[in-house]
Amino acid sequence: MWRRPALRWVDVLVGVAVIALLYGLVLLAPSLNAPFLPSTAPASVSTDPSNLPYYAVRSLVRMFIALAVSVVFTFVYATAAARLRRADKVLLPVLDILQSVPVLGFLSVTVSAFIALFPGSILGLECASIFAIFTSMAWNMTFAFYYSLVSQPRELDEAARIMRLTKWQRFWQLDVPGGMIPLVWNGMMSFGGAWFFLAASESISVLNQHYALPGMGSYAAAAIAAGDLGQVGIAIAVMIVMVISVNVLFWRPMVAWSERFRVEESEAAERPRSLMLDLLRRSSVPELLGRPLRPVGRALDRATRPFGLAEHPIGGSVARERTGDVFFAGAVSVVVVFGAWKALDYVQSTVGLAEFGHALALGAATFGRVIVLIVFATLVWVPIGVWIGMNPRVTRFAQPVVQVLASFPANFVFPFATAAFIALGISLNYGAILLMALGAQWYILFNVIAGASAIPTDLREAMTSFRVGGKLKWRAFILPAIFPSYVTGGITAAGGAWNASIVAEVVSYGSDTLTATGLGAYITDATATGTFPKILVGIVVMSLYVVALNRLFWRRLYRIAETRYSL
Repeated sequence: MWRRPALRWVDVLVGVAVIALLYGLVLLAPSLNAPFLPSTAPASVSTDPSNLPYYAVRSLVRMFIALAVSVVFTFVYATAAARLRRADKVLLPVLDILQSVPVLGFLSVTVSAFIALFPGSILGLECASIFAIFTSMAWNMTFAFYYSLVSQPRELDEAARIMRLTKWQRFWQLDVPGGMIPLVWNGMMSFGGAWFFLAASESISVLNQHYALPGMGSYAAAAIAAGDLGQVGIAIAVMIVMVISVNVLFWRPMVAWSERFRVEESEAAERPRSLMLDLLRRSSVPELLGRPLRPVGRALDRATRPFGLAEHPIGGSVARERTGDVFFAGAVSVVVVFGAWKALDYVQSTVGLAEFGHALALGAATFGRVIVLIVFATLVWVPIGVWIGMNPRVTRFAQPVVQVLASFPANFVFPFATAAFIALGISLNYGAILLMALGAQWYILFNVIAGASAIPTDLREAMTSFRVGGKLKWRAFILPAIFPSYVTGGITAAGGAWNASIVAEVVSYGSDTLTATGLGAYITDATATGTFPKILVGIVVMSLYVVALNRLFWRRLYRIAETRYSL
């Protein structure tokens, strides 16, 4: 009892890893605040392969910072949309619009702002790059967490009321654990999708200016511009190593750890395992690092008590609610009308309102590609996702493979696709569908896997006991069970396809450039030349298409999922 515990090898291993990580971040810190002048900034990076380890570390730091910001944004935004009735009417349409705004649209506005915020320092450009990566991560995670909140089982809501939990206690002890499994899977998908836009986020071309940050994306962009397939192949090999390493060291432990939050009456026969998670659980280092955070949790608990309990009033004044709704709708309408009037006046005074007609026609071409992509991705990946998600043994081997495929930045292989299209005489008007699918189809697969793996074991055993199989099992059990997750995957895949059109409708390799007819090519050209009115027109038209599709189709499916197919 009084014996001092001996130092174990697992504690030494974990401790050395933590110290090495902190030391590496300390060494990297000075380069994040290096001197920077826009007029003399380099437009490309060196393609010497000896720089690849440094580039890989810089890209990973940006990715994980963007992931941390995305998690915080998800918790705040999704909780507000799910818990505040009036805010839900505004926040969800705004989220639709934000999802539809391409990465280049954010970069065209934020690069100059961040550079001005940190004058003379490269930190401004770093923040712009991280923000661009954040915009490719956050929306999918927010949609997933929002759905987990609105579809929360009624008995858990009643338990929170009976136990008189505060709003913070309900959020941290009920909402976050209840949405952890879909959040982890969609976070993994979002992280993988962000690799797709890494080149655009690190090799920035806006307003007739070119900036390049050290990273894998800018290295690949430089190699593609030089037409060196050998260096592109080296970048692909390094990216595969990075993706596998991140999967083994981070995402696989997260998937295995999130299984503790599964709510079911019978335990699954086999659960996901992770060697890294087993090492961390056997070590006392995580507990020692988490011990100083416990007072922070207790302080948050005390500080949030004045905000009241986590319960909604069962009854209230109907007249007061209607009056509040009228005033709220009026205030929102005034803001929307004023913003639309200023935007239309700006476009009218520059390129003319007729530009909207041209952009709408181009958007129809991109819209057709998005529809074809969603249909084929649904037919292909829903059966495969169900097979992977409902078989833990298959998940153990298939999940790393799927993660590599989904995380690999498909635009790295665009030069090879460009060469193939030129050799075979294939128009990019058709080839762009394939290129867009390489970056957007995985949202459906990952959400279906998450939905199938979240089906309670007792329901699976009941289907087996009653010998339900074939078409009846799919129609009465599997499809209803995964339907909410599929809707989340479909809506994010559609948004991802619109974003992917920015890089898929204009592809280059060396001196060869292929351009498709579509809204993505229109926005890419306007961003590169710094034509703000056309950038605004392109973003507005793309937002109209995405919001209309979401409101007329996906939101109706969301309501069906909430009312009929919530477990």
